[in-house]
Amino acid sequence: MIRKTDLEHMFRKPGPIVPHHQHAAAPQYANPNMQAAQQRALQDKNDRLRRMAQKPTNKNMPEGVEDICIGDGVARYKQLRDVERTLDATMMRKKLEASDSVFHSRSGRTGTMRIWISNTVESQPWQSSGMDADAFDFESDTNATYRVKIQGRLLDDGDDDLDSEDEMDPDAMEEDGAEQKKADSKKPKPFSQFFTSIAIDFDRAKSLQPDNFTQIEWKRPEGANPKENTFSQLEFERKGDENINITINLQRYQNPEIFRLSKPMAELLDTDEEDRAGVLMGVWEYARSQHLQQDDDERKFACDAKLKALFNGADSFYFPNLPQLIKPHLTTLPPIQLQYTIRVDKDYISPPLESGREPSEPTIYDVQVALDDPLQPLLQNILRSKHSAETLRQIHEIDDELVLLMGAISKSKAKHAFFTSMAKDPVAFVKRWLSSQKRDLEVLLGDASRGGGEDGSNEEWKRGGADGVWGSEVARESVALWLARNTIPKGH
Repeated sequence: MIRKTDLEHMFRKPGPIVPHHQHAAAPQYANPNMQAAQQRALQDKNDRLRRMAQKPTNKNMPEGVEDICIGDGVARYKQLRDVERTLDATMMRKKLEASDSVFHSRSGRTGTMRIWISNTVESQPWQSSGMDADAFDFESDTNATYRVKIQGRLLDDGDDDLDSEDEMDPDAMEEDGAEQKKADSKKPKPFSQFFTSIAIDFDRAKSLQPDNFTQIEWKRPEGANPKENTFSQLEFERKGDENINITINLQRYQNPEIFRLSKPMAELLDTDEEDRAGVLMGVWEYARSQHLQQDDDERKFACDAKLKALFNGADSFYFPNLPQLIKPHLTTLPPIQLQYTIRVDKDYISPPLESGREPSEPTIYDVQVALDDPLQPLLQNILRSKHSAETLRQIHEIDDELVLLMGAISKSKAKHAFFTSMAKDPVAFVKRWLSSQKRDLEVLLGDASRGGGEDGSNEEWKRGGADGVWGSEVARESVALWLARNTIPKGH
């Protein structure tokens, strides 16, 4: 019989207490102070966003500055800007490639996982009553139990001669001090992290089992942290006083998940196993190599004989629909199956000394499991560097200084143009400047009736008639607006 407490301690932790829906807590209404605080926070957020939107961001050199500057500083600055754009694009592309490599790469490396399977017994008839080990008591109820232990460890180089479960017991490897902490950091992943599920099937009908169970199963919780709920050994206890065969099914953990391909897909890609991204890329490369892409629509591909065999005789397919089309050709890999016989006889539990066998001698299996890419920790450090935030802050500060500097250069250029124009023709410049100032004053007072840049003392402003300035459509609209403004009552 499985002890519930044992399984709970091995596989899960206490969950949160969920209140009954009939006793849901009464809704809490926000008081005026809370509403005022929320409104202030929202207003502060809007003000901050408005300031960010109004903040200048132009780092480009104003046009024409190189004509009035001494030296090649402007040309060098533009070259640096071009280098910066190229560097930003390259770094962003490399970062995206590294992120894609972390989450979708396959290292292709495998390791040997050594698994020990053994069992012990309690309260067997030959233990409690001294009955002959080959005899059975069919009349009285029995409390005989057996406990099965499944342990696993990833072998390192030079560990091929490791064949005793005592040598790989995690409790036996514990040491004190800083050296043990350093060794723990280099210790391989626990046994459970290499599998998504472990199922034990009993080779016996349900009606013949003392507790009416024929399977024990452990599954990795979905969305859980891989470092949580880990273990290096799995134990379960059940009732039984006779030998029984079991099959241990180990479903390997793979990221990304590897599928077994159908025969047509395997012939097309020349491989029996592949992940989903690899299948999509393989079909894409094959279609491109056979020049099946249509000229009128780049998303559409014609099907040759091999692709027709894959897609039920279709003459063409659209690449966005490919993930749905390949689903029938992907099958989950079968689990690793380990055969074991649970023995409750005395010869296995307490063998004679002259036999040379150890009590409860384990059965040992070696299975191949996928290993992580050794470059992933390095890529993680690059993507999540501790110094990246500080570096980005410094870059933003330099960018802000460049924006202010470009603004100052733009103002200096405007001043240079002002004084240069005045130096070339002071009389004409003063007239244009006075006219401009007059126009600005009229705009401020609301009396503007002419366009900017013209001289209001010229003859066309003094001449009337239909062909004059005052007979134009612009003048009539301006007069109509001025009259309408004067008829609006005050206060409205």
